[in-house]
Amino acid sequence: MDAKRVALLVGALVIAIATALIARNMFSASGSPLVNAAAMPDGPDTPHVLVAVKALPVGTIVDAESFRFQPWPKDLVEEAYYLQGKVNPQSLAGSVIRNPITTGQPLTQGALINPGDRGFLAAALGAGMRAITVPVNAQSSVSGFIFPGDRVDMVLTQSVVGGGDGEPLKVSETIVRNVRVLATDQRTDVLGPDGKPQVQAFTNVTLEVTPKIAEKVAVAQTVGALSLSLRSLADNASELDAAIAGDNGDLPDGSDPAAEKKALASLSARPLDKKSTYVTGADVSRYQRSTVPATKVEGAPVIVGPMVRVARGTNVTEVPLGGK
Repeated sequence: MDAKRVALLVGALVIAIATALIARNMFSASGSPLVNAAAMPDGPDTPHVLVAVKALPVGTIVDAESFRFQPWPKDLVEEAYYLQGKVNPQSLAGSVIRNPITTGQPLTQGALINPGDRGFLAAALGAGMRAITVPVNAQSSVSGFIFPGDRVDMVLTQSVVGGGDGEPLKVSETIVRNVRVLATDQRTDVLGPDGKPQVQAFTNVTLEVTPKIAEKVAVAQTVGALSLSLRSLADNASELDAAIAGDNGDLPDGSDPAAEKKALASLSARPLDKKSTYVTGADVSRYQRSTVPATKVEGAPVIVGPMVRVARGTNVTEVPLGGK
């Protein structure tokens, strides 16, 4: 191959590389004006409206971290928006979302139901859910550190009496997991008059459960004492994986990301009443029982198991099998 052909090939290669770089820069530059146009200049006369910092589905109990003020075009401000300087965001804590709000969407006055309004508790309930109230005390309610919107497990403690001698069986059992707290003594917000979280002792807790779990809790209150165990936010991930693994086909096929995200959110918020765990008295102390005391029947024949005869010289004794 002569030098002229080599020069032509090298020149064509250089032109192709230069064309690719120019095209990439043109596409990158065409997208940048959209970002700059979306950025709203924050001047002294620019209004600030309250927008959601995350997706807020129907029934969400909002708190101070659910929204923030953001600059908004003056021509697009509606009368129903919450404007900075005209509303205290702390006063909206504890309200319930009536209509779904997406991330970055302004909050409107018609999208919230305030505590005490008619239909407030019904709006806080998810589809197919029920509200029940459980009496508690300081020990069974984590000393008042349970707030509306938290998720708890319910533990039943009881004494099972048998017919035998000795103390009854002491046992505690986690009967329900991942239950959402709706209110504590009719209180739905977590902030005091000063806008700071306020810890108060309460005697009743309103919970969101399924109809079947409501029946179980009603019976559990007659069986023994109920206690609430506060859940960590990190526990929801493992519970979600278990729910997906044992799901009955409610998940979409994955072709619709929005439907899949909605289904996952529904699974993570579902109360669970299966695969309960328990602890008996023997798991706590060696002096406690692990089973229910057996019932003695008067006049029942004594069952004698296999015997072993041990001869020591002329002395023969019978020892039960397994004895010493």
